[in-house]
Amino acid sequence: MIMEKRLNKNLFKIIKGSFIAIIISIIGLLIFSAILAYTNVNENISVYVILTIMGISLFLGSLISARKEKKQGMINGGLVGLIYILIIYLLSSIFATSFSINIYTIIMFIIAIFSGIIGGIIGVNL
Repeated sequence: MIMEKRLNKNLFKIIKGSFIAIIISIIGLLIFSAILAYTNVNENISVYVILTIMGISLFLGSLISARKEKKQGMINGGLVGLIYILIIYLLSSIFATSFSINIYTIIMFIIAIFSGIIGGIIGVNL
């Protein structure tokens, strides 16, 4: 019973961290969109900015998720990254007409999980 309660609590933290990361991403992307719309910033940097926003968002979401845990920050952070990227790709496949899996997709998966793991490790050690 105690183990089940702890597992449910941990799962809630992982889901919470994933949604925090998504909210931070949305805010970051809205800011970047405004910058693109109202300045002469070159649109060729969009991919790099999006990947940076995603990495920072996942780092912060995982850090928050694992902050009060005493162990398994790497697993918690990796799961936050995995849930985040699965939600993003599920939404992309629903709303984007030209959705496909390519090298960019694989890079995003790697960055998502890696950023989540680093955030989880640091969050556990805070």
